Amino acid sequence: MNAETVMQELEALGKERLKKMYMTNGAHEPLFGVATGEMKPIFRKTKINQALADELYATGNYDAMYFAGIIADPNAMTEADYDRWMDAAYFYMLSDFVVAVTLSEADIAQEVADKWMASGEELRMSAGWSCYCWLLGNRPDHEFDADKIAGMLELVKHTIHEAPERAQYSMNNFLYTVAISYLPLHEKAIETAQAVGPVEVDKTKKKSKHIHAYANIQKVMDKGQKIGFKRKHVRC
Repeated sequence: MNAETVMQELEALGKERLKKMYMTNGAHEPLFGVATGEMKPIFRKTKINQALADELYATGNYDAMYFAGIIADPNAMTEADYDRWMDAAYFYMLSDFVVAVTLSEADIAQEVADKWMASGEELRMSAGWSCYCWLLGNRPDHEFDADKIAGMLELVKHTIHEAPERAQYSMNNFLYTVAISYLPLHEKAIETAQAVGPVEVDKTKKKSKHIHAYANIQKVMDKGQKIGFKRKHVRC
């Protein structure tokens, strides 16, 4: 398959209801409104194909960009490639669920994510923290430096309330993920989440809301779910 035939298949799968939902979350034209699960038959035809992924991502079409993440070869992409993808990621569903997810399967994941978290740019920060959530929720605990993760917990505690909004969401999720998926710092993550407390987001809207990692951690523990959860796969 080439980019043109992939675009034709994606367009045929588009639904107006999903298109409106994606746009409500920040997507803009061009897009078709394709359910991610319906992309799997196309993937079976393309397989992993980095050249095609780059071509589709460059279209600026949200559905094509999402599909690009599914067929990308994470270790074939350099830091410059990931930066280029981030430059085009104009809202969080691309930064956190396409670029960060793809990066999390690369050998350079932590190195790139560390730079993004320190960038001061909202979506890069969000993608960096999100990448660690995908990493911690998938890779064995021994692949991480516990002191480094502990330092990241401290950073969240001291900076989350002043961080850009999308970064707040990802940092909040980081607290939750460490508590649920990274056994060496389970207790410290809980203590940090308690210290952070509720984080106010959507402050520009008529009614703001609060996200609260500790409350979500407590729900999991109250259900008696096993701590140390790891996904078998990150991408679809």
